[in-house]
Amino acid sequence: MKFLYQDSQISDDEIAAAGKSLADYIERLNHVARAKDYSLPEGFINLPGDRNLANQISEVCRSKISGRLKYVVVIGIGGSNLGARAVYDALRGYFDLLEPERFPKIIFADTNDPEFSERLVGFLKSKINDPAEILINIVSKSGDTLETTANGNLILGALIGKFKNIADRIAVTTDFKSKLWHSAEKAGLSLISVPAKVGGRFSVFSAVGLLPLAVVGLDTKELFKGALNMRDQCLVDDMLKNQAALSAIVLFLNYRRGKTINDNFFFHPELESLGKWYRQLLAESVGKDGVGVTPTVSVGSADLHSVGQLNLGGPKNKITSFVWSENSAFVEPLNGAEKLGFEPVSRPFAEIMGAILEGAKNAYRNKGLPFVEAVLPDISPESLGEYMQFKMMEVCFLAKLFNVNAFDQPEVEFYKKEACRFLTN
Repeated sequence: MKFLYQDSQISDDEIAAAGKSLADYIERLNHVARAKDYSLPEGFINLPGDRNLANQISEVCRSKISGRLKYVVVIGIGGSNLGARAVYDALRGYFDLLEPERFPKIIFADTNDPEFSERLVGFLKSKINDPAEILINIVSKSGDTLETTANGNLILGALIGKFKNIADRIAVTTDFKSKLWHSAEKAGLSLISVPAKVGGRFSVFSAVGLLPLAVVGLDTKELFKGALNMRDQCLVDDMLKNQAALSAIVLFLNYRRGKTINDNFFFHPELESLGKWYRQLLAESVGKDGVGVTPTVSVGSADLHSVGQLNLGGPKNKITSFVWSENSAFVEPLNGAEKLGFEPVSRPFAEIMGAILEGAKNAYRNKGLPFVEAVLPDISPESLGEYMQFKMMEVCFLAKLFNVNAFDQPEVEFYKKEACRFLTN
């Protein structure tokens, strides 16, 4: 992956000056990497090198996968499902509607919307005729997430009524000895833990993200490979070579110039869920104590016809991050529609999309708007692993620059308490 910052309107001298304040933190991250444990919140950077974790995932896969498996239902919300969904949608999920006969598929139960819940239960009751066709993965780090508890009760209740041995088709991912852990252990369900100090939004390379991805056959070893490669790049103290620190500095210095919104413009629609994963990561890690960069998600080229107008013609309070891949599918133009009065197209689709992207970047330059680019070599597990590790380490550096704690979320806990209060009353 390449991070390009030349259009960020931040000079190398400014980057070097700001980077001095990160020297101690880079040493801390190197200490964490050398320790190879999870005693500190930054321990998430060690997940991709954890062989014990990989073995646990393999064991669960061996016990749960059969040739008849059709659906993996992930019951979780926020950090408990956004990472897995980002990877799945990028590689398969966005195309599920076009490949109805390809199995297994992942269904993400991440809402308590009554209409969706009713239809999901109806689907499971009518389409699942053998327990081996389904695997339920309940994911809650704390073990008492309201939305997850409600969905778990609903979905399991529907399946228990249809299959007597559905317990064999359930895997639970949670903190060791959480409330959910004790309940699952008592019921004899498959259990896999998450390191206590690894926060939910940093947990994609733990069992939270890896288990459902591995079960449907995605290459988690390549995901790890990309993540480890990026981690090592982001442990150096040269700010122009440390891509995560460099990105954090660019966002921070642009914030100080009034660019409080970071529009993440993905030029592959299958990466939209990746943008939503990053939206939580950035917002929940840095949005504290009256400061924070507001992340938005746009998809090219469709959103050039909507927010493109706002970005180019509206308030100059944004820095844009263009995300694209160098290696796209090659689609030859198939003409013939001119017989129906349509204008013929003689360019391959990859060339058309490339021209649209370059046109957008030049429009931003002409308007004097700052932007950066994350260029993926392709859309593969390895590239996704690189990008996600890059972004997780970026927000750690950014939080350090803002002098806030990247690993708590006090206001999120506040809404949970209020919701429980209303339900109790």
